[in-house]
Amino acid sequence: MLIKVKRGWEMPERLATPESVFLNRRALLGGSLGLAASSLAGGPALAAVPGEGTGAVKTADLYPAKKNPAYTLDRAVTAERYSADYNNFYEYGTNKTVTPGSDALKVQPWTIKVDGLVEKPFEIGFEDLVRKMALEERLYRHRCVEAWSMAVPWTGFPLSALLALAKPKGDAKYIQMQTFMDKAMAPGQRAFFYPWPYTEGLTMAEANNDLAFMVTGVYGKPLLNQFGAPLRLAVPWKYGFKSVKSINRITFTAERPKTFWEGLQASEYGFWANVNPAVPHPRWSQASERVLGTDERVPTLIYNGYGAQVADLYKGLEKERLFA
Repeated sequence: MLIKVKRGWEMPERLATPESVFLNRRALLGGSLGLAASSLAGGPALAAVPGEGTGAVKTADLYPAKKNPAYTLDRAVTAERYSADYNNFYEYGTNKTVTPGSDALKVQPWTIKVDGLVEKPFEIGFEDLVRKMALEERLYRHRCVEAWSMAVPWTGFPLSALLALAKPKGDAKYIQMQTFMDKAMAPGQRAFFYPWPYTEGLTMAEANNDLAFMVTGVYGKPLLNQFGAPLRLAVPWKYGFKSVKSINRITFTAERPKTFWEGLQASEYGFWANVNPAVPHPRWSQASERVLGTDERVPTLIYNGYGAQVADLYKGLEKERLFA
C-alpha cells in the first residue's frame, strides 16, 4: 500500500495562485511588448512600470513558468499587494516601503561576474544566463528574522544548475554572492557605517541542496525591483536576510565569507541564520511569526518547515552557531 505522508510545507493546489491570474499578467506584458515595438516605429512611448525595472520585458516571454508540484505550502500565497510593498532593501531605504526608491534600480544591461575557485572565471549577461536555464515556479515560505513571514510564488532555477555552469574547483568550500555597488543608483549605499556591498554566502553543501533557488521572477512575471531584480537568492530554511538581492558577482572561495549583517552585528545575525523558534533574537522572540496580509500570529517551524530537506546538512556541526 502506498501511503503519502504530507510534509509540513505542503499546500493544497486549490490555494495556489490561479493560472488565469498568471495568464492575464502575461497578456498584459505581451501588450507592453507591442507598445514598445510601436514606440520604436514612431508610435506612443512605453511608460515604465513602477518596480519592474528597465529591462524586465527582455525575459517576459519566459513567464509564467511551469509550476514544480514538489514545492507547495500549507498556507495561501501572500497577495502581491502586501508582499510587494513590504521589503527590506537597505540600498533604497531602511523602512519597508522601498518600492518608490527602488524604481531607480537599472537592471538592463546586467552582468554577473563568476570568479574565484572555478575552472575558468567568466562574465555573463543576465538574459544569457536565464535563457541557459530551465525556469520553474516554486511556492516557498519566506521567514524574516524580524518575525514576519509570507508565502511567495518564486520563479527561477536551482542554484545547483549555476554551480554546474561555473564548474567550481574541489577546494571551493563556500559560495559568496554580492549585490551591485553603485552609490549613484542606490543612495542607501552612501551610508558609510554599513559594510557595502551587501554580501552573503553558503557552504557548497547548502548551495547544492535542492531548495537553494536562484530567483528571476515572482507572481508569474519578471522579478520586481523591490524583490531584488533581476537576480536574487532564495534559501527558505534560513532567515530572509540570507537571500541576497540584485546579485552581480558570485565568488567561490575556500574561506568562509564575512556577510553583510555578520559584519555589522555578528551577535545578532550570524553566518548560518537557520530558522529556529527555540532560539530568540537578542531583542525579540522567534517562537511565532506575523503573516503578511492577515497579521495572524502562527507558530514558527524549525528550519521554517523544511527540516526534512536540510537537517542532514548540519549533522556534526553542533558546536557551530547554526541559528541566528
